[in-house]
Amino acid sequence: MSAALPRLRVALTVDMEPDCPPFLWTWRGVTEGAPRLIDLFAREAIPVTWFTTGETARLHPSAVTAVVDAGHELACHGVSHQRFDWMSKDSARWEIQESTRRLRDFGEITSFRAPYLRFPGHYLDLLEAEGFSLDSSQARYKKDVPGEENGPGLVRIPASITSSALRIPRLAREFFLGRLPDPVVLFIHPWEFVDFRRSNLRYDCRFRTGQPALDALASVIGFFKGRGATFVTMRTLDAEARGRAA
Repeated sequence: MSAALPRLRVALTVDMEPDCPPFLWTWRGVTEGAPRLIDLFAREAIPVTWFTTGETARLHPSAVTAVVDAGHELACHGVSHQRFDWMSKDSARWEIQESTRRLRDFGEITSFRAPYLRFPGHYLDLLEAEGFSLDSSQARYKKDVPGEENGPGLVRIPASITSSALRIPRLAREFFLGRLPDPVVLFIHPWEFVDFRRSNLRYDCRFRTGQPALDALASVIGFFKGRGATFVTMRTLDAEARGRAA
């Protein structure tokens, strides 16, 4: 009798922010791309974590309400999509406090991700002070990621692969996806699902955007479902990590 396959958990996350910062600061992703994603996730019946900036909540509150009403986890992505490793600690404290204040008007917020997946380890106490229990500001594919363990009150779960890799041709994409260890943490941006292919943006901000990106994401979801994966939120990964540690 063959051994059962190890359980595979996939957390699909969305960084809801302006369009491809710092190169563009428009909001077509939030107004056009996000509704397409919500529709796709409803059809696939999967829960998703939306790391959302405070400016998104201020300028587009209906978009944030739509995420919450669809039953997804709302999470924090700072206020202004600036790099935390370029900030003083006082500025970082303000970003975290202000974004938390804005987002908690919409629902419970326990997960955090810094823009550009860069967050100084000596700022982790700022997250704990604001009641965060999970940080996803690291990435397995970045060479300069510090090897920090979980803090006493904070679980750290890194992203598995860069978002643009989900838009590459299927055979290459599935080669990489099939080798990712559990838990698989994927992230995307709503602006990727707006057609910027004819723009002058940097190549990774425009290639295969719009409908090709949406088709690719549906294929990614199908790929993991075919492997028997369970789709979970970051909050679920947090709870399971704490349960194992207890």
